[in-house]
Amino acid sequence: MPDLLTVTPNGLYCAAGDFYIDPWRRVSRAVITHAHADHARPGSDRYLCAAPGKHVLRTRMGASATIDTIRYGESLTLGDVQVSLHPAGHLLGAAQVRVTHRGETWVVTGDYKLQADPTCDAFEPVCCDVFITESTFGLPVYRWPDPAVVAGEINAWWRANAAAGRTSVLLAYALGKAQRLAAMLDPSIGPIYAHGAVMKLVEAYRASGVWLPPTDRVPPRSRKVGGGRGLVIAPPSATRSSWLNRFGETTEAMASGWMLLRGVRRRRNMAHGFVLSDHVDYPDLMKAVELSGASRVLVTHGFSDVVARLLRERGLAAEVLTTRFVGEAPPDDAASDDDAGEGEGDDADAPVTAEAASSRTTTTTPRAASG
Repeated sequence: MPDLLTVTPNGLYCAAGDFYIDPWRRVSRAVITHAHADHARPGSDRYLCAAPGKHVLRTRMGASATIDTIRYGESLTLGDVQVSLHPAGHLLGAAQVRVTHRGETWVVTGDYKLQADPTCDAFEPVCCDVFITESTFGLPVYRWPDPAVVAGEINAWWRANAAAGRTSVLLAYALGKAQRLAAMLDPSIGPIYAHGAVMKLVEAYRASGVWLPPTDRVPPRSRKVGGGRGLVIAPPSATRSSWLNRFGETTEAMASGWMLLRGVRRRRNMAHGFVLSDHVDYPDLMKAVELSGASRVLVTHGFSDVVARLLRERGLAAEVLTTRFVGEAPPDDAASDDDAGEGEGDDADAPVTAEAASSRTTTTTPRAASG
């Protein structure tokens, strides 16, 4: 019997239901795990996502996109299969896709994490026969610290900068990571500002009912905004422009899982790095596989070869599923910014175009050499 889900030139396809999961080309029906640009590409005729993520996906796909939603756990019949979406914990609206056909169940995780995050629904294990998992940080070295400890480190860094009159610039993905960071900040230290690519998604989170502290768009032609006491959340691409010149003396830091590695910080010339990822680390990846109860595991984007081998050593039928998803690329990678293509100015507010998305298409390979 052929596999329920197969990789085609357009993406991961379910023939029995005639739909694609996170397709990388235009299709008639796309089921979307989450709104990051490597998983949600513009141009498809119809999209299906989890209800909490509609505003975020709309921000990314534009006003003309046809977006359908279902609640987490709600079942929908597409063709001859039952489809449901379940919290993935990656960012607001992120979902695992459960597909059942003739007594067999597959689960596609998309990107996910098990750590607590106040800005999105927590990951929920879903039992299945076949489990398709990401492996962005799938090596045993990747073990995340407690987010509460990281929050304390970030606020202490900001407080010290504010006392010295230096603007704190915190670099992170515009979608998901930036909003999670905002929720971790102590607004009593000073004012919080955001790059335009971040701010439009802050607004989408607020429209979805997520609480975030007071956060303002950086004023145009400002100089030393916040009098040196402020913190600015910006995408990594902002450091490649003159945009930072408006803040006077600054101290920059990056929040990423890659900050666990000193080599990445050194290549990025980053004096300060905070270890915070919206992807599953190695222990939680193994825990998620175990909780799924799956006897077969397909591993994609990241250290897929290594993870598949480690799972086979645990007695599971595991293999690599090659896709074009990127996950969280190392920050010194030219394609590392999820906001790439949206502009580097603080007024960037256009959705990612089909051409821009296509230009970032890459084939996943393990990233051990990248740090």
